[in-house]
Amino acid sequence: MHEATICTTFASLLSEDQMKPLLKVIQLYKNETQLIKKASQKNRDAQRLLFDIHSPKMLSVCRYYISDVQHAEEVMLNGFLKVFSKLKTFKGDGSFEGWIRRIMVRESISFLRQKKQIEFVTDKVEIYDQPVDYNNEDLDQSEIQQLIDNLPEGYRLVFVMYAIEGYKHHEIANELGNKEGTSKSQLFKARQLLQQNIKELKQTSNGTN
Repeated sequence: MHEATICTTFASLLSEDQMKPLLKVIQLYKNETQLIKKASQKNRDAQRLLFDIHSPKMLSVCRYYISDVQHAEEVMLNGFLKVFSKLKTFKGDGSFEGWIRRIMVRESISFLRQKKQIEFVTDKVEIYDQPVDYNNEDLDQSEIQQLIDNLPEGYRLVFVMYAIEGYKHHEIANELGNKEGTSKSQLFKARQLLQQNIKELKQTSNGTN
């Protein structure tokens, strides 16, 4: 069905009074820059729409860091409070989604710090930059999430920031307040442990364990 026909049919189901707020939301959605501007002026419709658009992805971001779903949701909501309070500082450099993600990452780190759940294992590893091969092509999203959840907090934090969020080691060290070498060692160990756990998971799935 043609887009114009769909709109006409849909409009015929609503009264004029019902159409006004709907059209307002549709108009806001057409231009994210304008939507962000209106949200920064505390327009509730604009804020709600921004939340609806971005909250599913942002919950996934928080969930990678925080295994408890309720706590991840709490962190996401606190993150959006920061997003809306800081909207006027967003200058349009880079993507808006990327800007929100950075806030969510920092909120997640802050939550883990408050709960004293960040601990870095510092036993010696000779080569931190040596690649560790592991094949996750046969794993579904829930299995990948479970593997990440099972990592020690320090391993998981660095692995998610590096492998999923795309942070560099010096950026991770700056965010976490530690040394670049610590970030490299945690990533190396996380990859080793993931390789081992993936192998065990596949053996169990194939009935060989």
